[in-house]
Amino acid sequence: MSAVPEQVMKDLEGKKFKIVIGIPSYNNADTIGYVAEVAAKGVDEYFDGAGIVVNSDGGSKDGTKESFMTADTRSIEKLSFEYIGVPGKGSAMKSIFEIADVVDAQVIVFLDSDLRSVKPWWVERLAKPIVDGDVDYVAPYYIRHKYDATITNHICYPLTSSLYGLKIRQPIGGDFGVGRKVYKIYLEKPEEIWKSNVAKFGIDIWMTTTAVNESGRVGQAALGAKVHDVKDPGKHLGPMFLQVVSTLFNLMEEYEKVWMKVDSMETAPIYGEMPKVELEEIKVDLENLKNKASKGAYDGRIETEFLSSSIVEYVIKNGELDMERWIETVFSFALAYKKAKSDSIVEAMIPYYFARIANFVENTKKLSTEEAEKVVEEQVQAFFDSKNLLIKMWG
Repeated sequence: MSAVPEQVMKDLEGKKFKIVIGIPSYNNADTIGYVAEVAAKGVDEYFDGAGIVVNSDGGSKDGTKESFMTADTRSIEKLSFEYIGVPGKGSAMKSIFEIADVVDAQVIVFLDSDLRSVKPWWVERLAKPIVDGDVDYVAPYYIRHKYDATITNHICYPLTSSLYGLKIRQPIGGDFGVGRKVYKIYLEKPEEIWKSNVAKFGIDIWMTTTAVNESGRVGQAALGAKVHDVKDPGKHLGPMFLQVVSTLFNLMEEYEKVWMKVDSMETAPIYGEMPKVELEEIKVDLENLKNKASKGAYDGRIETEFLSSSIVEYVIKNGELDMERWIETVFSFALAYKKAKSDSIVEAMIPYYFARIANFVENTKKLSTEEAEKVVEEQVQAFFDSKNLLIKMWG
């Protein structure tokens, strides 16, 4: 079933655009106009205006669509509509894949609708490597505060890098360049995909992992700082953890024949020079993280069937997890999810995730973001060095 209203498709018949800017949204009236204006400027300056800016909305009630449609996009055509399907970011992005296919776009550039740091040259950075034929997919490469993007830093980045052998710093960054070859791969996937967590926040990790495994030509774009609506990981987790991690675990099974043979790791090429940036401070309530970790592990029941009792007891007592115990924890939960295919498995992982963040915050509170980044990289290497343990457990 199409995620695009029938009339929208009819209105696009016969139109061709080189580049589609896709902006998924839900209640982003305060920021989406700015994103649309900057995106249009990028299309105008770097791609001779040969594009369209598309807003796929999830039924916003705050005037998001109106803010988008009144934005000054110069002579660049714009389009806004409510997508059809499971409510979520993935459904919004699927609708943009479909529009790109109809207008035969060479590339889609996705931009988050809450961005405050987006610049016109982001469009060039995310699209040009694809237009030039160097890669089929471009992930963002940002400088982010050491306590921003904790799901990325401690699960998605280390696990996907060690599994598939390609280090992509922001596999769920939100802002991507997607070439024709890759968006057609997405559209050929079974319809059931769009009824899963891929239709929600699982979309980014699914897109990146699919591109790595089915195209292999993946790059990164240096975009500077990402300034958006950040939150304390211990207070505003919401549904994102469940949707991202369950999708990540499902992909491990889908591509197991690939990653079991991967025995080396390299960094995906980065396009562009990284500009100097100033980062907004992010404060984390460390005691809250530790308390949630300890209480969650104490109240837990499911994980005692598959997770080492020493790890459970350690988290109950200390409210944190060091790197080595964390790696074993991630592997154990991934295997348990493979067997049970239950969201309750991933939900039971949340206290241990809090425990890992608490340990990271404790150990990096006196470090700069640049220094803390070295700890993140050490963790990636530690995941890779432990891969034989995962293969043994998985087999």
